[in-house]
Amino acid sequence: MIAAVACLPQGFGSSLPDISQDKTFIAQLWLARQGFSPGALDGVMGSRTRGALRAYQQRENLRPLDELDPKLSDRFKALPMFTNYIVTAEEISRLLPVGQTWLAKSQQERLDYESILELVAEKSWSHTNLIMRLNPELNWTNVATNTQIKVPYVEAPNIRGKAAFVKIFLESRVLQAFDAETNLLMHFPCSVAASMDKRPDGLLRVETMASNPNYTFNPEVFPESAEGRQLGRKLLLPPGPNNPVGTVWIGLDRPGYGIHGTPRPEAVGRAETHGCFRLTNWNAELLVKLLEIGTPVYVEP
Repeated sequence: MIAAVACLPQGFGSSLPDISQDKTFIAQLWLARQGFSPGALDGVMGSRTRGALRAYQQRENLRPLDELDPKLSDRFKALPMFTNYIVTAEEISRLLPVGQTWLAKSQQERLDYESILELVAEKSWSHTNLIMRLNPELNWTNVATNTQIKVPYVEAPNIRGKAAFVKIFLESRVLQAFDAETNLLMHFPCSVAASMDKRPDGLLRVETMASNPNYTFNPEVFPESAEGRQLGRKLLLPPGPNNPVGTVWIGLDRPGYGIHGTPRPEAVGRAETHGCFRLTNWNAELLVKLLEIGTPVYVEP
C-alpha cells in the first residue's frame, strides 16, 4: 500500500550524499516513469541509464548525450520524488524462503518474496541498496506491520495503445517497443544469451502470454547443472516473483524462446541467459500490456 508523501528536488549536485539531490537518481526516476527504464533505480550512471537517457533524448529531439541536456533537467523541477510504503500484515505473511535446489523449488507452494526489503525494492523498481540507503535506521531483519518505508515515487507510464512491433538489440542489450508510425513507445534493458549460438535472430512473433506463470525445469537446457544430470527428469516450479521467469512469460514462435521477468532484477542487461530475453518483472508487466498474439519481434545484432 502506498501513502502519497512527495518531495521536490532541491538541486542537481551529484556529489551530495543526499539522494534527493543526486542528478543521476533524479534522471533515472524521470526516465522510468516515462517508460524508458534504467533497470533497477540505484543512482548510478551506468550503461543501462545512459542507454535509457539517449533513447529518451532522441525521441524528444534533444541532444543524444550521456549526460543530462539542460532542457531535459528543466523537466524535473516539479517531479515528486519519494513516498512512504506502508507494510501490511498480508505482505509479511507471504514471505517465504526460496529453496536452494531445483527439486526444493519444485516442492514449494509458491516462489514468493523472501524478505520485505526484496518486496519493497521490486514494487518501487529499485535496487535493494537504494532502499537501504533511504532507510538507514530501519532494522530489516524485523520489519513489523505498518512500518513506513521511504521509497522512490514510481508511477507506471500511460499505455496509449498496442505496439506495432518490438526490436531487441543484442549488442546493446535493450528491448524497444514501437507504434505503427515507428515512434518509440518504451525502452527496457534486456539480458540475452551468454552463448552466441543460443541467440536467435531475425523475425519472431509473440505466440503466448501468461502472468504469474509456472516454470518447467528441463535438465537438457542446463547441461552444466550437476543436480539436473542426477535428476534426469523435468520438474514443474510454481509461480511467484522468484520463479526463474518471474511474473510474466511472453512465448515466441521458436520453441523454448521467450521474453520474461526475473528473480534478479539487478542483473538485467547482461549476457547471462540460456537463450531467452530477460527483463525486470515490472518492465515485463508493462511490456505485456503493449503486446498482442502475433506482434512481430525483430532480433537484431
